Amino acid sequence: MSSLVIRPAIPADIPAITAIYAHAVTYGTASFEIQPPGEQEMADRLRGLVNGGFPYLVGESGGAVCGYAYAGPYRARIAYRYTLENSVYVAPECYRQGIGRALLEELISRASGQGFRQMIAVIGDSAQVASIALHRAAGFEMVGTFAAVGFKFGRWLDTVLMQRALGSGAATLP
Repeated sequence: MSSLVIRPAIPADIPAITAIYAHAVTYGTASFEIQPPGEQEMADRLRGLVNGGFPYLVGESGGAVCGYAYAGPYRARIAYRYTLENSVYVAPECYRQGIGRALLEELISRASGQGFRQMIAVIGDSAQVASIALHRAAGFEMVGTFAAVGFKFGRWLDTVLMQRALGSGAATLP
């Protein structure tokens, strides 16, 4: 693999982002969506997060996008404004190359630099051991599991919640 470059996502990245996410939706349980959204929907999601001041990154190697990560609002209510929910997706041909870890670490750094104080990982399916391990290695702690809250591929799926502080976390006021 060529050297990994992590940079902010741009509209030209949408075809690659859409393809990566389509694979995750179609074959995996990280997302509870059933039908992969098209490029227009993915472009709208990117634009909404970026315009809202949230970090949205891609990992690029050899000129190709091999993964992406973003953080957005954890919940809509104003009291949650310092808390983010993160997402990380890697192209299947790039698994186990450290791309997810690099993206998550940079996402944490950028979110901390923007003054956010908590990051929540909502991991689809308690069998997602790689995602749980990735988040644990990045300083996330297990908060809990919602049992059987999603139904996909003919089976019930859990949701695992993990959390980590950003910057000074709750030790100081924003």
